[in-house]
Amino acid sequence: MTSPDIFYVEDDQDFAFILEHAVKEVDETLTLSVMEDGRDAIARLEDYAREKMRPRLILLDLNLPGLSGLDILKRIKEIPFLRHTPVILFSTSDDPADVRASYEFGANAYLTKPSGYNNLIDCLKSLHDFWFTKNKSIN
Repeated sequence: MTSPDIFYVEDDQDFAFILEHAVKEVDETLTLSVMEDGRDAIARLEDYAREKMRPRLILLDLNLPGLSGLDILKRIKEIPFLRHTPVILFSTSDDPADVRASYEFGANAYLTKPSGYNNLIDCLKSLHDFWFTKNKSIN
């Protein structure tokens, strides 16, 4: 088992499919793992932690069936090996209460999903430039 560059928890299969293609357009060497369910995502992240592997970046949708993105975020911050892995909430919601709660629980950033493929590409280029080029990580 190897950990991906980007671990993405998203229940909208269509959006996940589009994002997967957009990620490859931004950098074809990036690996992406998509999980649809919060409980399965936590189990996979715990497996990574046991194997001393971590994704370089975790993207979480806010509204998921079962466990919410905030629930997953809280659990990530409780896992010592993953605690410092960058986590970005990536949601359609722009509700200030959602943004505030995300930061209070330890999110590194909160992004509203862009509309349109070109805007998604621009967003992912910015994410890539910062998190994979400029930011110093513990990986």
